[in-house]
Amino acid sequence: MNLPARYGPWAVITGASEGTGRAFARELAAQGIASVLVARREAPLRALAAEIHAQSGVRCEILSQDLSAPDAADRIVAVVGVREVGLFIANAGADPNGARFLDRELAVWESLLAQTIGCTVRCTHHFAKGMRQRGRGGVLLMGSGACYGGGSFMSLYAGAKAFGLCFAESLWAELRTQGVDVLYAAPGRVDTPALRQLLQQKGLPVPDNLPEADTVARLSLAQLPHGPVYNYGQTEDETGFATSSAAARRQRVLMIDRASRSVFGQD
Repeated sequence: MNLPARYGPWAVITGASEGTGRAFARELAAQGIASVLVARREAPLRALAAEIHAQSGVRCEILSQDLSAPDAADRIVAVVGVREVGLFIANAGADPNGARFLDRELAVWESLLAQTIGCTVRCTHHFAKGMRQRGRGGVLLMGSGACYGGGSFMSLYAGAKAFGLCFAESLWAELRTQGVDVLYAAPGRVDTPALRQLLQQKGLPVPDNLPEADTVARLSLAQLPHGPVYNYGQTEDETGFATSSAAARRQRVLMIDRASRSVFGQD
């Protein structure tokens, strides 16, 4: 797949300072796509931009931004300016708490919701509009297998990921005939600094055979044209950790789409 032709010349990546966000930026740069790198910490962003330029000659822009801030999406849009964004990757959204809902102050959970849902929705609305007008582009929401069911210690995390799943599936239904690809990538646990830090805080060992962030990012990009869902490590027809396979979810989305169009009218 020619990524620059389909998703260039610019990408916007939130949560780009480490883990899968960093891996996405490196993979895109290797194929000639520059990125606006967004995360809270400036130093890792600067280091990543310098590394990418040294390796590929691609110059990335950076924005140090707390994504839970009310004006986060506005600041991202302002930094992007007139650049043509062909790919938006919403990668931020790790839960550093690992706590029961009532054991944290409400402000902690509101911040997580603002970051994972509020900023993502605003950015998607802005950048996908341009993609639809141009008739090409992609939106990749980096999610989690937690989208398929809740459990102790991840009420807000699982809830936010479930929102992302349904949001991405609906966008895919709306944009699939207009040249814009939409994918919700649902891996299990990935070997990232955020996961390692949480495990260390809990006094837990790092599990064996965790998938590497570089591999998850590369395979997720490869699946972007084949939305709306990618269950990492599973084939199209395997259920695995999910409640249904990617192929079955696609058919379900198409069924719901036909029903909703019959009610609200086709455009």
